[in-house]
Amino acid sequence: MVLVDANVLLDILTDDPKWRSWSEEKLLAVLEADQAAVNPIIYAELGTAYRTARELDRALSGWPVQRLHLPYEAAFPAAQAFRRYKKTGGQRRSPLPDFYIGAHAMAEGLTLLTRDAARYRTYFPKVKLISP
Repeated sequence: MVLVDANVLLDILTDDPKWRSWSEEKLLAVLEADQAAVNPIIYAELGTAYRTARELDRALSGWPVQRLHLPYEAAFPAAQAFRRYKKTGGQRRSPLPDFYIGAHAMAEGLTLLTRDAARYRTYFPKVKLISP
């Protein structure tokens, strides 16, 4: 199963001139294998580009993307990764969303399709990434 980060989906949904081709190619490969998934955090990140949940659901309806629940087991690793991030000078105030997404992938052995690989490699080095 491949957790698809919001940045990849937004590249396609917003027709990003720089990243759309790469994101579309990688997403199509994952979709063909019937392996694409999102979680509620990724869905929430996507929701910022839409006025209603119905509009977002319509945008996603053409893709067979599974909706996964967030595992409770990912909460503590997300907090610990955030703690390490803050110790090294990170400025964010909340462990969500990227730390929880990385911890979710780690807790359930998921691959993560993302353009933002640096943070995931740093804080979740065992998570398999598909990234540029």
